[in-house]
Amino acid sequence: MLKHNRLKIASGFRPFRITAMSMLCGALLIGPGFASAQGAMDGAANYPLRPVRVIVPYAPGGSSDTTARIVGNKLGETLGQQFVIDNRAGAAGSLGRELVAKASPDGYTLLIGDSPHTINVHVLRHVPYDPIRDFTPITLLATAPQVLVVHPAFAAKTLKEFIATAAAQPGRLNYGSGGSGSITHLTGELFKLAARVNLVHVPYKSIALATTDVIANQMHSAFPTAPGVIAHAQAGRLRALAVTAAKRSPALPDVPTFEEGGIAGMTVSNWFGVFAPARLPKEILAKLHKATIDAMRAPDVRTKFANLSLDITTTTPREFESHLKSELEKWGKVVKAAGIKAE
Repeated sequence: MLKHNRLKIASGFRPFRITAMSMLCGALLIGPGFASAQGAMDGAANYPLRPVRVIVPYAPGGSSDTTARIVGNKLGETLGQQFVIDNRAGAAGSLGRELVAKASPDGYTLLIGDSPHTINVHVLRHVPYDPIRDFTPITLLATAPQVLVVHPAFAAKTLKEFIATAAAQPGRLNYGSGGSGSITHLTGELFKLAARVNLVHVPYKSIALATTDVIANQMHSAFPTAPGVIAHAQAGRLRALAVTAAKRSPALPDVPTFEEGGIAGMTVSNWFGVFAPARLPKEILAKLHKATIDAMRAPDVRTKFANLSLDITTTTPREFESHLKSELEKWGKVVKAAGIKAE
């Protein structure tokens, strides 16, 4: 009887021992995963918890750098952390883009990208990133059209007269660009295709140098971005013949669009936008997108962009992605049609 009771007691305790052990093992097995998931959720909710690095793939002083500093300062005010500008120039901007493409997708490394983001893959032999797959597009920030400019003494006073002059002298007129494969080069090639004229391309180290030679009457024409033209045009140092926008620029109200001048397919803009590495968590993407949109709506930011002659143009992440794919396709066709070889 005593033996039976002992067995009964022992067997009665066995389920408790098994259950306790199972709970302990289960806690050990799921604990780290649960903590990790909870940590990720907390990180997204409290983002940013430390300074954010904003990569600008060019040297200080350019439009991308200025844009990054204006937006970064406002994001810092809004989100309570410093947004540190990190200029990483090299390889036509590919060096900085590669750094972002390979960074951790945690929201602490961002990129201020521009038009070469979708051009480089067509004009450089080796681009160490995919412009679509390796990035999370957050939003466009601003755009600015290209402008066909000539010296004030140039015989042609209008776009139609310029085209007629070029057509009458094939291969005699030239245009300067900011380098082979730049947007100022490809805009010139697109114009040659659209207007069916033969201009000689002369690459410079920067579009500013090419524009300076047009001002000095050493170069027939160029296609600089609007911010680099306005002051010179207003002072009479350059004659602007047409803008590549869908409508006239408020800063150059007397300059017609290419469409008005009879040339279709010449809607081109240099754009600036914010990217993160691919696979950015949705919660952080949403927080960054909202903060950036709010920043671009701030009156002081709008004034600063207006002073730079940049048109604020914000989008949803999906709209930005569609824009990138469209740009990638467009410039690929131009490069192929113009016979430009990757360097």
